[in-house]
Amino acid sequence: MANIFSGGGRELDLSNGATEAFVEVLMLAVSDLASEPWDFRFAALLILQDQNLMGRGAVGFPLEEVDWGAGESERSRSKDFVLRATALAASGHRWSELGYHPARVRDHLDRFRIMVEHFPPPDGSGACPHFPGPDGAAMASCVRHRVLSGLPYWDGCFLCHQPR
Repeated sequence: MANIFSGGGRELDLSNGATEAFVEVLMLAVSDLASEPWDFRFAALLILQDQNLMGRGAVGFPLEEVDWGAGESERSRSKDFVLRATALAASGHRWSELGYHPARVRDHLDRFRIMVEHFPPPDGSGACPHFPGPDGAAMASCVRHRVLSGLPYWDGCFLCHQPR
């Protein structure tokens, strides 16, 4: 099984360990940057990539299934948020909190950044059944770790659930 993130004809096919590191460093960045409703919906999408909760080898998402927004300015702002979060994650932001060094994650983040940069978000806000709606946004934050979490559905954040 593989965890595949894709978009615009590009693919990022990651092992379970690489997926865990990729999602965790992105969550740390997204948690610190999120300010608009769409950002919290994207955070919820990332939470759904936590293999400790969703199952190993069973996560990933195509950018085509993300609701980027109805208008050009919304789509541009959403894409910019993902690119800013990816850049912040690649800078090593809060990696010391992970308890491990995420080997090769910068390469995965760079490949994801290129994928997002070249991805043209589709016009209009269509049906995106796998992208969390406004009611499914990650609005709760783990007090202990300052990371957005799936509360009230899951108790705590990914750092709380680490099997290490």
